[in-house]
Amino acid sequence: MEFFRFKNDIPFMRHALVFNIISLITFLAAIFFLAHRGLNFGVDFRGGTVIEVEYAQAANFDHVRAAIDKLKVGEYSVQRFGNAQTALIRLPLKEGESSAKLSDDVMGVLKADDPSATQKRVEFVGPQVGKELYQNGALALLLVVIGIVAYLAMRFEWRFAVSAIIANLHDVVIILGFFAFFQWEFSLPVLAAVLAVLGYSVNESVVIADRIRENFRKMRKATVVHVIDSAITSTMSRTIITHGSTQIMVTSMLIFGGETLHYFALALSIGILFGIYSSVLVLSPLVMWMGVSREDLVKADRKRDASGAEKILP
Repeated sequence: MEFFRFKNDIPFMRHALVFNIISLITFLAAIFFLAHRGLNFGVDFRGGTVIEVEYAQAANFDHVRAAIDKLKVGEYSVQRFGNAQTALIRLPLKEGESSAKLSDDVMGVLKADDPSATQKRVEFVGPQVGKELYQNGALALLLVVIGIVAYLAMRFEWRFAVSAIIANLHDVVIILGFFAFFQWEFSLPVLAAVLAVLGYSVNESVVIADRIRENFRKMRKATVVHVIDSAITSTMSRTIITHGSTQIMVTSMLIFGGETLHYFALALSIGILFGIYSSVLVLSPLVMWMGVSREDLVKADRKRDASGAEKILP
């Protein structure tokens, strides 16, 4: 299905150097903010107290936040949970104060604001649990990267594997850089979004790499630059439809999903945008500069001449 047709190939590779310099600057900036500001880990990773509160009517989150602000507990989050009557409160660890006392204090100010407030459950996430989640998340990210490299190396060849993993890590680091720069809360849903972006980006990379290999078979006399430009242009319609449809869904989560899905959808939105960019303007130029050629991807056709001798066709 094609809703968008391009009569002429778009000369992406003509401006590849400029785009890659922009990518490098953005990548280094993300690393700088990660190193100097770090990620603002949520309760899932830092440890803290989670309280589920139910009201007789729809919860007024402005009143809930105003009541908790009186306790000066530091950074916390309040979000809708399940239905309009239920609020989920995440509180950080507070030095010198137990989780039980903190939950009692919170329920005290909430009941003073609205007597119908009822505590349904309270959970304590210790710092050791948060550390284990962080380590397991990093391990999951590493295993995904290794799996992607192995898959691309088997399906194509080492130039595509190296280029794809650089492009995909480019997406992940930039997402983390955004969260470090703006100090958005990094939680388990955000980690899930980062892993989803890795899979999403490699899908786009495989589509473009597959089209490049196909073009090398069909366009026997074309230059490498022409082959790559034609491959990218021919996938533009699919890219616009696929990523546009996905972004519509993610945008709806961003707008209507509330605080629960806000940062999850935000990470996906950044990942989708840079996933397209990296597959087109990071992976493709790297493959070109590494010296990919038709012989690397297409086995030479063999044909016997009149004498029975076998000869290789270009």
